[in-house]
Amino acid sequence: QLQLAESGGGLVQPGGSLRLSCSVTSFAVRNYVIGWFRQAPGKEREGLLCISRSGGVTNYADSVKGRFTISRDNAKNTVYLQMNSLKPEDTAIYYCAARPRATMICGAGREPEYNYWGQGTQVTVSS
Repeated sequence: QLQLAESGGGLVQPGGSLRLSCSVTSFAVRNYVIGWFRQAPGKEREGLLCISRSGGVTNYADSVKGRFTISRDNAKNTVYLQMNSLKPEDTAIYYCAARPRATMICGAGREPEYNYWGQGTQVTVSS
């Protein structure tokens, strides 16, 4: 069973940066499409960025374009979400998720496309 675990969340001031990690266990991360999502209080879960098995990146959310980037370290079996120029509206629980093993591409960024989810990590942007 594929397992994912997020880490790196916390409290940061507006304009600051954080890097979230998504550690994958049991299987090689390069064999899965991995996406980052977030859910703010009272809002639906939102797809942010995805990295395909070939390493291609898809940006699902205009709100993070130019500020957030996704990357993968195959040796560490980890996918990262680098978040810069953070804003209070970025406050949310951040999740990483994986698509089914046979899937090669990122898709549309909708929750049902992803089978495996981490437990989430809280990011709070506040002064």
